[in-house]
Amino acid sequence: MVINIKSKQLKILTGLSGGVDSAVTALLLKQAGHEVIGVSMSIWKDKDISVDSGRNACFGPGEKEDLEEAQRLCDELNIPFYVFDCVEDYEKIVLSNFKEEYLSGRTPNPCILCNSLVKLGALPEMARQRGLEFDRFATGHYAKIEFDPKNGRYLLKKAADDEKDQSYFLYRLKQEQLARLMFPLGSYKKEETRKIARDSGLKVFDKKDSQDFYSGNYNELLCIKGKKGNIITKQGEILGTHDGIWNYTIGQRKGLCISYPEPLYVIDLDKENNRVIVGIKDDTYSSGLIAGDLHLACPDFIKEGASLEAKIRSSQKTKKVIVSAFDNESIKVDFPENQRSVAPGQSIVFYKDDIVIGGGIIDKAVN
Repeated sequence: MVINIKSKQLKILTGLSGGVDSAVTALLLKQAGHEVIGVSMSIWKDKDISVDSGRNACFGPGEKEDLEEAQRLCDELNIPFYVFDCVEDYEKIVLSNFKEEYLSGRTPNPCILCNSLVKLGALPEMARQRGLEFDRFATGHYAKIEFDPKNGRYLLKKAADDEKDQSYFLYRLKQEQLARLMFPLGSYKKEETRKIARDSGLKVFDKKDSQDFYSGNYNELLCIKGKKGNIITKQGEILGTHDGIWNYTIGQRKGLCISYPEPLYVIDLDKENNRVIVGIKDDTYSSGLIAGDLHLACPDFIKEGASLEAKIRSSQKTKKVIVSAFDNESIKVDFPENQRSVAPGQSIVFYKDDIVIGGGIIDKAVN
């Protein structure tokens, strides 16, 4: 069963970001006859930082303009609009994890925690606690939710637009969240969304998408002094120095400032010895990985020897993996075709056809 936006009239709390996707979501729900309530979260607290003004981001001083845009949209649609202060939740959940992971030599994905625990967790819960009554919470995410009567479970599925599909960022959503959520854009292509906005006279029809969670220098969020260490080859040869392993990510090529006969890439970050380990392109490939902190929506698909599709980064096309070991704590998968730049701290998300089976946090690559 697909939750159809043209079903019986509902009272729908709609998350607004000031962008085109959430604007069209509110518009479509309003046109379908639902009672729509606009809501945004405030997560930015003024900081003494410099940001890239040409780079859109969810977290940054541009939040003020986004909230003003959301207010204008609600005025145009004649729907109420509320803003809730989620600064404390965001700092405790997202920013603290971001800092801890980077200082440990790992590469986190803040958007995954934000979606499950703040944007689609704390925000609607805060609205309910403040007295807002609603049947569903809708956002402009590109993904689908379907109810499977056979198993009595809600399924998270890929969006129709494979290029814009955001199911990777949503794999940690729980059943009780999926039961209350709506993603009206799951069946639309991005160009269709922009066309709807343009034809309806919405000024945000050509607004650029957010490119990252933060538009400034990550060091401004880490708030830590540099710590010099060595940049070495995997054979132990010292090639240079660094000012902190948190300035590097697995697979990074630019910014190493090292002269070498072949291009060098970051292949590992050694927190214990404060070392950045580099290698040539062939050294960036891995034959598998081990992941923990598992969140499995369809655990029946996960068993030793199972062949699945998976992503190890959001922008990647799904790749075939084979489950070689599995328990409730962790999973080991093998890649039939070696994969580049497997980064601890990132997520691996598993799929069966277009169904999100679940995922986990990558602990280490297997070479």
